[in-house]
Amino acid sequence: MSSTTGTTTVITNIASLVTNDPSLGDGSPLGLIQDAAVVIEGDRIAWTGDSRKAPATDNRVDAGGRAVIPGFVDSHSHLVFAGDRTQEFNARMSGRGYTAGGIRTTVAATRAASDEDLERNLTHYLHEALRQGTTTFETKSGYGLTVEDEARALRIAAAHTDEVTYLGAHIVSPDYADDPAAYVALVTGEMLDACAPYARWIDVFCEKGAFDGDQARAILTAGKAKGLHPRVHANQLSYGPGVQLAVELDAASADHCTHLTDADVEALANGRTVATLLPGAEFSTRAEWPDARRLLDAGVTVALSTDCNPGSSFTSSVPFCIALAVRDMGMTPDEAVWSATAGGAAALRRTDIGRLTVGARADLALLDAPSHVHLAYRPGVPLVTGVWRRGVREL
Repeated sequence: MSSTTGTTTVITNIASLVTNDPSLGDGSPLGLIQDAAVVIEGDRIAWTGDSRKAPATDNRVDAGGRAVIPGFVDSHSHLVFAGDRTQEFNARMSGRGYTAGGIRTTVAATRAASDEDLERNLTHYLHEALRQGTTTFETKSGYGLTVEDEARALRIAAAHTDEVTYLGAHIVSPDYADDPAAYVALVTGEMLDACAPYARWIDVFCEKGAFDGDQARAILTAGKAKGLHPRVHANQLSYGPGVQLAVELDAASADHCTHLTDADVEALANGRTVATLLPGAEFSTRAEWPDARRLLDAGVTVALSTDCNPGSSFTSSVPFCIALAVRDMGMTPDEAVWSATAGGAAALRRTDIGRLTVGARADLALLDAPSHVHLAYRPGVPLVTGVWRRGVREL
């Protein structure tokens, strides 16, 4: 099915429609409409409501009593890379701990790869994610750590998404192991100048073994001066200044948020920064789970994303992360689905995605199940059976 401006399609006979608009349907945060229909016009949602009241359209799709949800918004991924870290994973599952140092293995492989290899790898994982319902994704540089390699990673990513993040500050480049200050100067100077034209965001891994609070502040502040908005890898491996720094600089998101003090939670609750939780990382490193319940009960906006990367979370499956969040992080199925859709949109400061309301982008997924709850109820089962992105059916 193709869609152009003026062409209308109704998806009818939907058992339950997640709109993420509490003014619709059952009045919950998910705005659930039972026995629903949704009308797509061009690349936008034109109507939602009772299936029996759906207007006439050019095309008609029968959902067959299945559920429809907004397309997943994966607001944290690292998809421009080469190689994998199978041996590291195998060793870790055999008892070795996880540290930030393994990134260097991917840096070496990525530097050695051609542009064509990097783009082929990127599109492979994008298609893999699309098949699982992801219609918007953010992705980062961070596996080049030279001016040329960081800029080319962002240039390749920008051909596939608007949500591109400059992460020259992933770790201190091995080339500058003896002079971290010189590497920070590079990241905030020549490298930033080369990368800023391709990026919307700037990120930093604020963690022991990567960048401390003062270095992270300098990097993010330099990025802001170039028009890039901050995101922060914060408090993943230990307690630290990342979350507080994210809120101080009005970062769109603080990502990981595994080790939080009461002051960290309070700062997030009182600011605009979204706490993005990445359970694939804890699963893949056998680490302590983030306490989503604590954040939600405090009123923090929570997003749920994959952190797809070859080292610590090699999954592109948002449904898998939803199941983990419900099983091990204290989230309800409703909260996890909201966080993987509207929450991800909030982490990207977007209002046109992550919801199925009039005027929103027509990004949606059809589930081979009568309810969104099955995403957690049936873990590991490929439930996504149809995907529309910008009004075009892609699966």
